Amino acid sequence: MNGWVPTTCMRCAVGCGHLQRGADLGYGVDSVRGNAEHPTNRGLACQRGVRETADPDARFLTRPLVRRDDELVPTTWDVALGEVAERMREARAETPDAVGVLGSGQQTNEAAYALGKAARGVLGTRYYDANTTLCMASAVKAYYDAFGSDAPPCSYEDIPKAESHVVWGANPAVAHPVLFRWVTDSAAEGTLVVVDPVETESAEQADVHVQPDPGGDLPLARAVLAHVVETGRVDDAFVREHTRRFDDLRESLPTVADAADAAGVTVADVEVLAETLDARTLLYWGMGVNQSTRGTATAGALVDLCLATGNLGEGSGPFSLTGQANSMGTRVCSSKGGWPGMRDFGDAAARADVAETWGVPEERLPADAGPGPVGIMDAIGDPIEVLWTVATNPVAGLPDAERAAEKLDDVFLVVQDAFHSETVEYADVVLPAATWGESEGTTTNMERAVSRVRAVTDTPSGVRTDVDLIAAVANGVERGVIDRHPDPEALFEEMAALTEGTPADLSGLSYERLGEQGAVRWPAPDAETSVDYRYRDGDGWAFETADGKAWFSLGGASEGGLPEPTTEEYPLTLTTGREADGYNTGVRSRGGEAAVPTVRVNPADASDGDSVYVETRRGSAAAVVSTDSAVPEGVAWLSIHHPATNRLTLPEVDPRSAEPNYKQCAARVVPRVEEASESAEAAVRAAEEAGD
Repeated sequence: MNGWVPTTCMRCAVGCGHLQRGADLGYGVDSVRGNAEHPTNRGLACQRGVRETADPDARFLTRPLVRRDDELVPTTWDVALGEVAERMREARAETPDAVGVLGSGQQTNEAAYALGKAARGVLGTRYYDANTTLCMASAVKAYYDAFGSDAPPCSYEDIPKAESHVVWGANPAVAHPVLFRWVTDSAAEGTLVVVDPVETESAEQADVHVQPDPGGDLPLARAVLAHVVETGRVDDAFVREHTRRFDDLRESLPTVADAADAAGVTVADVEVLAETLDARTLLYWGMGVNQSTRGTATAGALVDLCLATGNLGEGSGPFSLTGQANSMGTRVCSSKGGWPGMRDFGDAAARADVAETWGVPEERLPADAGPGPVGIMDAIGDPIEVLWTVATNPVAGLPDAERAAEKLDDVFLVVQDAFHSETVEYADVVLPAATWGESEGTTTNMERAVSRVRAVTDTPSGVRTDVDLIAAVANGVERGVIDRHPDPEALFEEMAALTEGTPADLSGLSYERLGEQGAVRWPAPDAETSVDYRYRDGDGWAFETADGKAWFSLGGASEGGLPEPTTEEYPLTLTTGREADGYNTGVRSRGGEAAVPTVRVNPADASDGDSVYVETRRGSAAAVVSTDSAVPEGVAWLSIHHPATNRLTLPEVDPRSAEPNYKQCAARVVPRVEEASESAEAAVRAAEEAGD
């Protein structure tokens, strides 16, 4: 029997340490369990992470494929990679922006770094992003606005020290069960408040559940701050000594009653939240806040609440809950939104350093970070002629997914993935990639802790690691920028050196140190340092802003209304959320097939078991009704993991973060009968044909 090998779970961003054991015969992972010696989870592990590592319910890709006569057929690596290289070279010869690249928060730090190096340094394209922008970009902008740097200031060490916990627009009982265990253990002697339009699994365990209308989070946050000001709860000493712009923010605040009404709550609800912040509070938020055209403003308003009440420091602070396993590492390493170490694209010294390290002309590096994933899809056809997707599924994951699919029909599409996703069906070339348990590298969890990811099995001959494939594609376009067969440890060392002296300094990390300590939080500027709580300067504070102070946000007062309010024709508000057994777009958890989804609605809005179409202005999805009093009247709830859901969602994005408005749009539920709308029937037929 093979021995146990320590690694890190890649299902969500908690970053639990696992022990895994490879199969005795052939390929694959035989067994997985929590690692009691890992400093993050001390042996705790959710069974979904264990199951989806050892035995994912998915259709594996096992051979490279190319499109011939409108069919994907098996081919050799030489043919597949040759076609990719030829098409990319031809497109790049016209303009670097003719090639688009979409990465993922499911890659290792090393793969994310290599992909960014290929996209920015080899191709030179501005049309590069990752699906982390679809979940965390609004929180990122809010952190930069407030602190001058990305990522939460607090860590898991603060959870047991908190006296109260506010979970806003997130359902960690489902999305991050190990973390939620720590939260509920701490709240057993304190308070847990959940803010969510739906009575989620997390809300069921809360002391208080506040239910704003879908999209009502921004006016609710501003109502709470107005109440904090009105009732004398501001930490005046902290605000005076360590922040700026509070007076301007205070002048912009609405009345408590008006803001509460706009949020769909009572003034009593606002008072509960204000009282909760009197204690030492951790304020967590998730996709319910970020995935909105007002996401940056709302995340900023939540940070404002922490600053105004002095909730910064041990056992308190703003704590965004990351969706994908390595969203944090992608932000630090991948050159997606900034150069490694989160250095700004406009930083001349950073650009020169990156160009010199990569051995490429500085003028090849794009001048800005690009328009985000939705903007990349908009650019297909002009200028994008070739699109390369890595460990992501835009046909199911992007908003207004029918339009995304139509766009992918108009581009030479290269899909690099471990599994047969909806996007594979549109590919011109498919590059089968390794998955968990088959790759070496590191990952970074939501509290900034970097830890090792290890292989425990070889890969079949028709499969290659992400790092190896990225290097092969890059060298097909231009040799020498990336080693032909890069060593993950060497990639990590190169990337870590580029972060030296930055707010996200990894230069004190090494595989040896991570092997000895299990996980280390950045900033880690030397071989001993690991920062638990950021921005501390002795007993004071030193933020990464120009003047060293935290800045209050001012965007909330100028934000417009919801992008698509309900109407008589579309009387329901559609919102989306996670299911306990779902994984991202479901490719790892539904066996490659997608049954008709369940739409949850209040009993006042439909009858249980009805066969219906859920329709919006963009499309239609067949569904079966499950009546649930946890869903308010006038709201319809669909799982984010089902590939049909995003046929319905809005492509509008936050103007600052480029994150889409997944959580709110106007919808209707109609019977699925012969006289149902022609558009609904056509959409269902198209979905069935695609499934075939």
